[in-house]
Amino acid sequence: MTSLITSQRTSASSAVLDKRDWIAGLEKGLSIIDAFDDANPRMTASQAGVRCGLTRTAARRYLLTLQHLGYVACDGKLFWLTPRVLRLGQAYLESARLPRIVQPFLQRVTSGTQEIAYVSVMDGDDIVYIARNGSSRSMNTGIVLGSRVQAQVTAAGMLLLSMRAPEWLENWLTHHELKAYTTYTISSKDRLRIELARIRQRGWAISEQQLELTYRGVAVPLIDRKGDLVGALNVTMPMGHESSDDAVQRVLPVLMETARAMRNLI
Repeated sequence: MTSLITSQRTSASSAVLDKRDWIAGLEKGLSIIDAFDDANPRMTASQAGVRCGLTRTAARRYLLTLQHLGYVACDGKLFWLTPRVLRLGQAYLESARLPRIVQPFLQRVTSGTQEIAYVSVMDGDDIVYIARNGSSRSMNTGIVLGSRVQAQVTAAGMLLLSMRAPEWLENWLTHHELKAYTTYTISSKDRLRIELARIRQRGWAISEQQLELTYRGVAVPLIDRKGDLVGALNVTMPMGHESSDDAVQRVLPVLMETARAMRNLI
């Protein structure tokens, strides 16, 4: 566990960038793209500026540039993203090693559990699903490649949070708002602290009805050959008539064995 915490601290410190190398325009352009979401699918330049901390004039210039590049469309007043934005995410899936390496192993998990298997990584406060295998279920959340979900309501997210350095986690808990998706969602920070400590101690996580009613997830850490934490391997399943203990006994050995097999390849 010490090596995992050390690697996270090292990664955080390496993110510091010299001001001479900082391109503010790139940051602002990306913030414009990031400002669009399900609650704000179409915006005026003024609305986009408010969300990004820019003046209307500056936001309009960035939006018009993005429109010229094909990432944004406009009807003369409102702006919205075009499918070209998906190229940015697809570039990651096609170029990153991890999504390509894990796919055969996800097939092994699906075959051994008859459940949908995922590899997830943390990005900010969210879990992002970067690899997937298995037939679709009827989850209303519609988890597909690239889907983002708040970390604390998924087995993978709770696992990755639990393995963070204690001071990082306490700071995250202090400043992060816990959103309730169901009546079972853990919305108490004290209760979440207890659950994360339990997960950290046993080394795997189970999450039930936190994001969607009647669904559970089980996750184990993905450790690379250097001993660094790189993500989580998890399955999701309808709860049905299977107890929590029976579900864990059925899928956890497959997940753990698969994660061990992957270790020397990632």
